[in-house]
Amino acid sequence: MNNQKQQKPTLTGQRFKTRKRDEKERFDPTQFQESIVQGLNQTGTDLEAVAKFLDASGAKLDYRRYAETLFDILVAGGMLAPGGTLSDDMTRTEFCLFTAQEDLETMQAYAQVFNKLIRRYKYLEKGFEEEIKKLLLFLKGFTESERNKLAMLTGILLANGSISASILTSLYNENLVKEGVSAAFAVKLFKSWINEKDINSVAGSLRKVGMDNRLMELFPANKRSCEHFSKYFTDAGLKELSDFARNQQSIGARKELQKELQEMMLRGDPQKEIIAFTREEMKKAGLSEQGMIGIIWTSVMSCVEWNKKEELVTEQAIKHLKQYSPLLKAFTSQGLSELSLLLKIQEYCYDNIHFMKAFQKIVVLLYKADVLSEEAILKWYSEAHLAKGKSVFLEQMKKFVEWLKNAEEESESDEEEAD
Repeated sequence: MNNQKQQKPTLTGQRFKTRKRDEKERFDPTQFQESIVQGLNQTGTDLEAVAKFLDASGAKLDYRRYAETLFDILVAGGMLAPGGTLSDDMTRTEFCLFTAQEDLETMQAYAQVFNKLIRRYKYLEKGFEEEIKKLLLFLKGFTESERNKLAMLTGILLANGSISASILTSLYNENLVKEGVSAAFAVKLFKSWINEKDINSVAGSLRKVGMDNRLMELFPANKRSCEHFSKYFTDAGLKELSDFARNQQSIGARKELQKELQEMMLRGDPQKEIIAFTREEMKKAGLSEQGMIGIIWTSVMSCVEWNKKEELVTEQAIKHLKQYSPLLKAFTSQGLSELSLLLKIQEYCYDNIHFMKAFQKIVVLLYKADVLSEEAILKWYSEAHLAKGKSVFLEQMKKFVEWLKNAEEESESDEEEAD
């Protein structure tokens, strides 16, 4: 038997050269730019021909590699240097977005060119969105007319869903905001967006990317108020946007107030202090008593860890609400506020299944604590209730409502006898 170790085979010979396609090519957009500029010069202002030329060129030119160059040319006529100026050493075309007519119809036609291009070459989607973000940061480098065209185009693209509303973050750039460029641009943008769709569509797109509460940031900190925003955009003919922003501001204020109230309750602050604080905040936010009672109810019910057992949760709720009945009473001085509270209770008991059987007991407790009047309860029972759990809650309230009606009739007959 041969005890000598066998020699392992080794690979010898020449190393393979790196394949040419694997080598990193040098970034040189010159030839690409010349091809695009030449094509645009030939097609001129005929945007149908431009769209066809771009469609066909994608098979021969490297759109993926030179996407930024392509979009710069289509928008500004040539490659843009940082800040938004055209690079001097590059060829350029006079046929681009910035040299087109400044009207909505022309901008809609340009939007179609971009839409067709991106539908044909899906990989350009992200690059196009990045381009728009960049162009918005360069706004100070453009003329007023160029900004207006870009604003109209962006509004149309947002309406068509070609780009995400997240691109608007570029408008919150400190320098653009400080010089009023962002707000002026936003006016044109939102006008063309609302013209294509409506304020509900705009609101939905803004909410989707968490921009619905950031519109005030279009103004410098010293002008960042609901009043200033409202006046600026209403004067510009965008009352719908002003109303939307005011509503969002109100929702934000309500959420903050609810959070504050919960914290005060969890700390065990005296109810007198909670009432005084709530009145002050209500005045600041311009909230009605009906709106306020809903916030208070939610806060009261959110500061407790509720028992999961139906038979125990009712007892727990009665004890908790008895404690906070002075707070609820302080904000139900009007019939409408009482009805708002009743509807909130109905909604809460329906949405939280363990409370389904507690509804009647809660209402009776609040009646005894002078939070709810018989008038409000009878109105709720006869006509003002919600559809949610209607049959269950009306059945629960039947005997108590009959008792209220009888007590009312007795009271009326006593008064007649006294007369």
